Amino acid sequence: MNNIYLIGMPGCGKSSIGKIVSEKLNLKHIDADEYLENKYSQTIPQIFALNGEEDFRQKESVVIKELSNMQSVLISTGGGVVVKENNKSIMKKSGIIVFIHTTPENILKNSNLSGRPLLKDKNLIYDIYKARINLYKDFADIIIDNNSSIEYAANQIINHFNKE
Repeated sequence: MNNIYLIGMPGCGKSSIGKIVSEKLNLKHIDADEYLENKYSQTIPQIFALNGEEDFRQKESVVIKELSNMQSVLISTGGGVVVKENNKSIMKKSGIIVFIHTTPENILKNSNLSGRPLLKDKNLIYDIYKARINLYKDFADIIIDNNSSIEYAANQIINHFNKE
């Protein structure tokens, strides 16, 4: 099986959904943000604070390139992976991109936003959503709604791949 990349807003459930889907489809699950933190021995907030967003985005692209060389893995990406256009071609060549869509209201209601540098101000989530929604749709091969539950969204993905 090709790789599966989960994309979407910070707090949309990519990591939680990824764990469920990878187990059911017998794929290794990799959280790209955790991989990045381990690779660079810094937390994402530290990278943002010390070197800024652009440095973080460059490191994120390096991580996506490394992960794309693996096979049969499910990768939960960081919410901003769509900011760099080159990530799209890397991901499309090595897998299928699934956009986990949810509303900013659901993210604010259901997520812990601490440790997410771009979401310190809760109002920013609406700005980020507006700025990225079309990027997510453009990257995506499949769009899944996560407006009810993590399990429901995971089952939609599992059912899609079990049909193939």
